[in-house]
Amino acid sequence: MKIGLHDAEREYLKNKHFPNYALMKISAWHKAQGDAIEWWNPLYKYDRVYSSKVFDFTPVDPYLPEDAIRGGTGYRDIPMSQTLPTEIDDIFPDYSIYPECDFAIGYLTRGCPNNCRWCVVPQKEGKIQPYRTWEKLVRQDTDKLVLMDNNILACEYGITQLESLIGSGYQIDLNQGMDARLVNDRVAHILSQLRWIRYIRFSCDQKAQIEPVKRTIELLGNYGVKPYRVFIYLLVTTDIRDAAERVEALKEYKGINLFAQAERNERLGISPNKLQLEFQQRYIYSGRYRKEIWEHYCERKNLKG
Repeated sequence: MKIGLHDAEREYLKNKHFPNYALMKISAWHKAQGDAIEWWNPLYKYDRVYSSKVFDFTPVDPYLPEDAIRGGTGYRDIPMSQTLPTEIDDIFPDYSIYPECDFAIGYLTRGCPNNCRWCVVPQKEGKIQPYRTWEKLVRQDTDKLVLMDNNILACEYGITQLESLIGSGYQIDLNQGMDARLVNDRVAHILSQLRWIRYIRFSCDQKAQIEPVKRTIELLGNYGVKPYRVFIYLLVTTDIRDAAERVEALKEYKGINLFAQAERNERLGISPNKLQLEFQQRYIYSGRYRKEIWEHYCERKNLKG
């Protein structure tokens, strides 16, 4: 069989470098069956086409054949509960289709016990549960492992998996951001002993998380982790002042890295307004938040913030 793979984000976001986990597994499974794999080209004919779309704002390619097998949270007409067949999900991914990728990716846990309004994970994956061991995720040609767990600290299995990575020689990244409310002294000690590719990431999506994040920074500091090694995701809703308060509370830690994400959820009809994008792109991304508060920035730019 001739198989065509379509990564909607790879096509739409020209600077996208993160591989699609599902497509790599699909590729590996079909290659094991002796099938030929290539990136889908609308000019060619295929026996089967798989299309994966992660973000709902990514356009649907109008040239995809009607019988293409579509999956991913970006396709709104696909059930959230859709998963890969077990025989495909259990296979080791084919990294050769993303030759620029020099790290392994995967999950140690799936699901999340929280039900945050902006998150589809509980609906898609259910409550948190063990999924894989890190030994089944790593590659032999790199010492880097990027974990995509949504709430790895919410179960003991996730914590013990992280602990078992200490001394393994692998560098890790938890790219979704951890929940600082679940960090205690034991967890802080574990995190301080791991080798991180770059940052230790947490989320601060509402003001109630400010104190847990600050406490976590202090706990990590007790084990020698400086604030410049900490990265904080900040959800930015239409209540910009809420986000600005979180920024002011956290930027007191010298060198801390803040990353704003304007709320976007096409399924709920939520798109960022101009002020949210201004806050995200020009106030936070540019680093202006380190030099002036949001109110002064708005006055200087003549914005109604």
